Amino acid sequence: MLNVVTGNEAVEIIRNTVQKLNPATEKVNIIDSTGHVISEDITAVESIPPFDRSTVDGYAVCAEDTFGAGEAIPAELECAGAVAMGSPAELEIHRGQCAEILTGGMLPRGANAVVMVENTRKELDSCLVYSGVAPGENIAKKGSDIIAGDAAVKKGTMIGPSTVGVLSALGIYDVPVFKKPVIAVISTGDEIVTGTPENGQIRDINTYLLASCAEKAGCEVYSYGSVKDDRELITDAVKKCVEAADAVLISGGSSAGSMDMTCGILNGLGTVYFHGIAIKPGKPTIFASVNGKPVFGLPGHPLAAYFVFRLFVTEYLRALLNRPGDKPFTRARLSKNVPSNHGREEFICVKFDSSGHAQPLYTKSGIISVLAQADGFICIPRESEGLDAGTEVSIYSL
Repeated sequence: MLNVVTGNEAVEIIRNTVQKLNPATEKVNIIDSTGHVISEDITAVESIPPFDRSTVDGYAVCAEDTFGAGEAIPAELECAGAVAMGSPAELEIHRGQCAEILTGGMLPRGANAVVMVENTRKELDSCLVYSGVAPGENIAKKGSDIIAGDAAVKKGTMIGPSTVGVLSALGIYDVPVFKKPVIAVISTGDEIVTGTPENGQIRDINTYLLASCAEKAGCEVYSYGSVKDDRELITDAVKKCVEAADAVLISGGSSAGSMDMTCGILNGLGTVYFHGIAIKPGKPTIFASVNGKPVFGLPGHPLAAYFVFRLFVTEYLRALLNRPGDKPFTRARLSKNVPSNHGREEFICVKFDSSGHAQPLYTKSGIISVLAQADGFICIPRESEGLDAGTEVSIYSL
């Protein structure tokens, strides 16, 4: 008999348990930082850009000298020199003057705009300007990107190419990060095989599926592999994984059948906080602690295992690594009615049709191919018996 909690209660229990943990930190070279999570706010010690700079090739000017300039009557300006790339702009221009400048060059004193080279014509000692510019046009002002003293990258940010760009702009090459949590993955079941299955057997999906989920979430993976439905073998596997990893995922054996022994094993090794969540798919989920480390018992059906990872294991990681909460990435209207069972939240994959509506993808928890077809998923509240076509829903990322 399962002792079922709601999804929100499960998240609260997981987060309260994780608060007692102290994640390790380290510094990694920026080249190796992608996929890590920033462990402290990164404060800018300088402004980016550090000086007013041109965003185009052209001529630095006093914008007021170009007002009214056009093809018929260009503005003629004296060329006072050129700005050398990578060097301070030593020259100063006055009204009626201009200076050659390349993209990224430092704006000379006296200039407040840049005319694109396409809108000019160079004469001997002067330049004809065929299009007026406004003050500030074609210029990146000092600090327009990042201001010195600002928190340029927030704690809990997962590092990707854009973050690497910011860090390199600030000259931060040794990056403070949380050490990647090690997630151990165990698949259980007499029917699970890694080679070619015979009648009554199936290939091990969850070892690879959950390992991929963990890596995508910024973790290292300790893959234990598959274990038969044997109490002693599973117990030994859990003990080894708890020793080797920061958290353990066990898929299969979480329900209430005669061969479903995960809950009893975890209860004997540590503390079981709940067994069962009022969700579909994923009801027979277990959350426990063994030697102070979180252990998740996930359903054996791949789609259910995936959603439990996506919805609850990620909450452990969000709390551990100070990552932001889960939010939908867009909203859309349903293309058709979606029935549901009252009393539990239901998560349904959707894809966008040609009109931009969210089309439900009906499937069963043992079916995995739906994840490759889906653009996201929706949540039907536990007090609802379904949603009507045309209802606007929040779409969460897979």
